[in-house]
Amino acid sequence: MNKIQVEILGLSASPSAGGAYALLLKEIYGVRRLPIIIGQFEAQSIALEMEGIKPPRPLTHDLMKNVIENLGGTISEVIINELRENTFYAKIILEISSMTNEIDSRPSDAIALAVRTGAPLYVSEDVMKIAAFVPSSEESEEEINSAIDTPGTEHKTPKKSTPETRLAQLQNLLREAIEKEDYERAVKLRDEINRLTGNSN
Repeated sequence: MNKIQVEILGLSASPSAGGAYALLLKEIYGVRRLPIIIGQFEAQSIALEMEGIKPPRPLTHDLMKNVIENLGGTISEVIINELRENTFYAKIILEISSMTNEIDSRPSDAIALAVRTGAPLYVSEDVMKIAAFVPSSEESEEEINSAIDTPGTEHKTPKKSTPETRLAQLQNLLREAIEKEDYERAVKLRDEINRLTGNSN
């Protein structure tokens, strides 16, 4: 499986998604972004660890990390390996007693464990092709981060209308639709992106 290493670019509340949060991943050696909608508890767990805040009692992901370490195991990597019916799937690669185990997981739980253990995050190329977007070249990094912090922000229309800018616009709209959990619109946008790129998947 061809996999792309990613890092967490941002985490923001998505008011229109009923208390859910938008987690934005960015490929380390590229420009593509992958938005994933996650639950409030998992978002809080990821945010607390990223900010170095230790709760008075271990959260579930802290407990899982402690159990794995006490059994002599290590998490070698986390892979978001599949997108099926608008749902992401992940695997935790666990090494224990010189044996490698693949454990099915929700991406949010896998990422919460990864940030606690320093394990690298990967996304399969197939998932990136379907769900990732490329920010418009006209947008600065600050504008992109601002859009993450305020889901639903309208993007500026590029001055020149080319297939590349049209594709970037569609990818931005797709990200916003996913953040809002408007999956019907997201499917239509994805189909239009596939038509432009000639991707039949």
